[in-house]
Amino acid sequence: MSIYHSGELGLQAIYKRAIMRGWTLELGYYRVVSEGDCVAIFHSVHRVMNAEKVLKGQHLDVLLIPVPRLLSADCGMAIRYSYSIHPSVLQALVGSSVVVVAVWLKRDGKYKRLV
Repeated sequence: MSIYHSGELGLQAIYKRAIMRGWTLELGYYRVVSEGDCVAIFHSVHRVMNAEKVLKGQHLDVLLIPVPRLLSADCGMAIRYSYSIHPSVLQALVGSSVVVVAVWLKRDGKYKRLV
């Protein structure tokens, strides 16, 4: 029997996976990007995966996420990180020649373009 066929057990499994991925559950939906987080967008899945590898290699706390609906991207995936490490993230990406399409900062529920 699949965990998704049982209502309560299925919700527990989904919640556990959300916690493992660093998401929080608020009012029935998953909040992937919190206030003060940056979202870096790339042109392709290959580039976002390469960026994640570079940034994690630099021991930076980043997370691969789906692009928020308010933003657009060619590949649908992005990297989320705290604004406090923004300069380190940009330096690591420029040093590795990974091209970033845009970087957005979430403030007051809205996104402001940084790059």
